[in-house]
Amino acid sequence: MNSLEAYIILFISSFLSSTILPGHSEITLTTFILLEKFSQFLLIFFASFGNILGSIINWYLGSYITKFINKSWFPFKKKQLHNVSLWYLKYGKWSLFLSWVPFVGDPLTIVAGMFRVPLIIFITIVSISKILRYIFVGYIALKLL
Repeated sequence: MNSLEAYIILFISSFLSSTILPGHSEITLTTFILLEKFSQFLLIFFASFGNILGSIINWYLGSYITKFINKSWFPFKKKQLHNVSLWYLKYGKWSLFLSWVPFVGDPLTIVAGMFRVPLIIFITIVSISKILRYIFVGYIALKLL
């Protein structure tokens, strides 16, 4: 496998991991770091870029999905949305620092879109969170060497 293929695989893995689809980008990143064949900087860059881009897609989905709240097939009940809105109003945009957390982060990025967090603020907070997570994963992988 050449470097370009590895970076593309990592980008796709990271992108899918940040959407509502399942994925394990940390495992992919760790594997590529342990192979010691690729630039660690570029691995962290492509993992972060894919994951951030996926979160931006979630934000757009969240902003779009609110048009369907009154439809019978809408997956959330009004009471659930009310509870989420109370929680989100309490913690707001700062909860996006948890966007890297498995099972929690993806819904947070969708909710941020639903509540129309300004995109520049969203991207800034999510980017900081996700880049720091991949730096940490990279650091741990290096310690395994």
